[in-house]
Order: sequence, then structure tokens, then C-alpha cells
Amino acid sequence: MTGVRMRGENIRRYIIANVEKHHKDIASVTVDKFGISRQAVNKHLQRLVREKALVRRGKTRNRSYSLHPLEEWQTSYQLATDLAEDVVWRSEVAPSLQQPPDNVFEIWHYGFTEMFNNVIDHSGGGTVTIRFQKTATATELMIGDDGIGIFRKIHDELGLLDERHAILELAKGKLTTDPANHTGEGIFFTSRMFDSFDILSGGTFFTHKFEDDEDWILESKSSRGTWVWMKLNNHTARTTKRIFDQYSSGDDYGFTKTVVPVRLVQYSGDKLVSRSQAKRLLGRVDRFRTAILDFEDVDSIGQAFADEIFRVFRNKYPEIELLTIKTNSVVERMISRTRSASAS
Repeated sequence: MTGVRMRGENIRRYIIANVEKHHKDIASVTVDKFGISRQAVNKHLQRLVREKALVRRGKTRNRSYSLHPLEEWQTSYQLATDLAEDVVWRSEVAPSLQQPPDNVFEIWHYGFTEMFNNVIDHSGGGTVTIRFQKTATATELMIGDDGIGIFRKIHDELGLLDERHAILELAKGKLTTDPANHTGEGIFFTSRMFDSFDILSGGTFFTHKFEDDEDWILESKSSRGTWVWMKLNNHTARTTKRIFDQYSSGDDYGFTKTVVPVRLVQYSGDKLVSRSQAKRLLGRVDRFRTAILDFEDVDSIGQAFADEIFRVFRNKYPEIELLTIKTNSVVERMISRTRSASAS
């Protein structure tokens, strides 16, 4: 392969690898990356469109590019008593993955069957819809139902004050409204296996990104039922074992560790000052051996809030390892002050 041809291949590979992040400005970032003219980049984009590697939408300033789907479909099922997640997996989803690497196949198998089974057992709806799309770099799958809504169901079953509290409980893990038939681990582990994992239900949107390892609550327009999106790079090196190992210990791989995003207790600019907020944060944490409190984006905490966590809870459950991460200097000083007072 000549140098010119090799350079052209490198440019086109770069475009394909980065177009999802830069669908509106991929031409500009490619110009900056390779130091070539806009006209030269446009020729590469045109070639990729002709080869059906990319899809072009809009004109001039509003033009954008995206990867051309290798496979795309949508299908719906009635939530009858004989609907089974393993049958849908074998007949619809697994063949569409087109023999991916074993680790990718295992992640999709776990994630799809867990989420689809949740719909069958808990949604209370009449219909479930699956949307599937695979491109050259990633696969995305959506599962939607017309039932009660996951956050509303958790809110009602557990008697929570707000549907947003359901997201805090989901973030901890081991949450189930049917302990006789479910361990409450499916959503927790699924959300951490995929590059992105999103749930839209009612007026609340929950999102988890693997690279950030963070959970977010966003407000949205009210929607009926529950919609779950899962997205994964087709060639990720991630494995189900790696994810399970991060939150387990011992030979039995028990689910013993959780990461609790402290900021999920804050709503509408609330300050973390009360014991009630701390108790809400620590709900069901006694089910774990290790709890890591993530203080990302928490500017400050009050004395009562800190005392409830680092004195009252610690004295009640001395066997639980309580760790903190991503604390700023203000939060750290309050935690240190509380621990010192407790030790004296």
C-alpha cells in the first residue's frame, strides 16, 4: 500500500471512530487532526457515504454524519404469560449480534435477559417493544413497555417520598420489590457493564456512563411506561467477570460492595444538612460489607448530616467498612471533625 493510500485509510478510520462524538463537526476535527484542507476531508466523507459506511443528513451548516446501520429493526410482543426472555434472545437478538467476541456476547446476553425479564415480571403492561441497531463500532438496544413505570412501582412498593429516591436505591443495588423471585442485582450490574445505560420513566431520566462511573438524575417530559437503552462498543475488552469482581468478594462472588452517589440525595439545590437526608442515603447500606460514599459534585455537608453517617451509623454497624471518595476540602474537614469528635 502506498503512503498516500495508507494515509487516506487512516483518515477514513479516524472519521468512523470519531463520528459519533462529532456528528456535526467531524470535518473540522479531522482537518485539525491531520492538517489537511476542508475540501480533502469532504472527499473522504463523500466516499464513506457512497460506500454506505456513513449516513449524511441536512445541508450546509446543519449537515451531520452518523454511522450507517449494519442492521436495524424493531419488533413488539404482547406480554402474555408464555413470553420468555431466553426465547426472544435466541430468536431475535443473538442472531443480530452477528457472532461478536465472547465477552461482548456475554454482556449482551446478561443485560438483555435481565432487562426483558424485568418487563415480563414487573411492568404490569400489555406490550413490550425492542429496537435494535448495530453499526461498525457499536450496538444499541432499547426495551420499552407501557406499564406502570419502574420508578413509580419502586416508589409505591417501598413507600418512598419521591420517585427520584428510587434512582438512589437502584444506584446502591440489591433493590427488589419481589425478593422471593429476584435478588435485585440485575439493573445494578447491567448499568455498569455497558458503555451507556439509560432509563426513562414518568418524568425522570436515569443515566449511567461507564467511563465516568457516575449516576445522574435528569428531569424530562412525562412518559408512559419504562424505556431502557443499552449501548456497547462491538470490540470492548470489558467482561462480565470484571464487573462482578469489582463489587464482590470471596469465592462465592457475593455482592458485598456498593458505591453510593451522595449527590443523588440533593434535589433542587438542597444542601445536605439533615439527619433525614443521611438516613435516606444510608438506607439498605447495612446489606453490604463495604460502602463507598462518592461525594462528586457535593460542595458541602452539615454537621448533623455528617454525624448521622460517620458516628451514629458507624457505631451501629462497626463491621461495615465505610469509605469516602472525591471529597473536596470543605467536605473532608467536616468528615474529619466528626470522626475526631466520635473518637474522643
